[in-house]
Amino acid sequence: MKLAIFDLDNTLIAGDSDHAWGEFLVAKGLVDGVWYKAQNDKFYADYCAGQLDIIAYSEFVFGFLAQHEMNYLQQLHQQFMAEVIQPLMLPKARALIEKHRAAGDELLIITATNRFITQPIGEAFGISQVLATEPEQINHRYTGKVLGVPCYKEGKISRYQAWLTEQNKSFDQVTFYSDSHNDLPLLKCVDMPVAVDPDATLQHYAQQQDWLILSLR
Repeated sequence: MKLAIFDLDNTLIAGDSDHAWGEFLVAKGLVDGVWYKAQNDKFYADYCAGQLDIIAYSEFVFGFLAQHEMNYLQQLHQQFMAEVIQPLMLPKARALIEKHRAAGDELLIITATNRFITQPIGEAFGISQVLATEPEQINHRYTGKVLGVPCYKEGKISRYQAWLTEQNKSFDQVTFYSDSHNDLPLLKCVDMPVAVDPDATLQHYAQQQDWLILSLR
């Protein structure tokens, strides 16, 4: 058995779905545009610098979710998928996924972005198994809080290890595709780390380690 793990943002799609969701809310006039954009941009800059407070950012994103009923949020997400995400879904990413699928490999997305945003994107790629930062729900409503360990940096390792235990599976070979130096902890743990359109920090490290570097753009 082989396992192919994919990061989502700037790996399978040509953008960051978390940041794009914030821009979508601003564009639709659903939040205080000036304040929300400034916060959203700051958090994204922190992420790119490897300095993101994942709890603070998640609670910022989840604040909007907690204000609305699930049916409304799902309708809004469908609009977000059609207008924003589908144009960002990379044909070469689809081809890579299908190559692994045809080989009989198990497929998994591991992303720091929350499940509300990412589960439908994973399913649009034909990948139902998604590990993501979990927004807490009580009585089918979001609370605004993070449930469990955020799926970020070293948290991706612990979430992945918990998933392996739950699946009761072992794999002969594990490949992980990512663009971000924030994923170095997990990249260092797998058999075949692959840098996909990497940021400058990851590209430098991948070159030093003689990792495969590829572009899906």
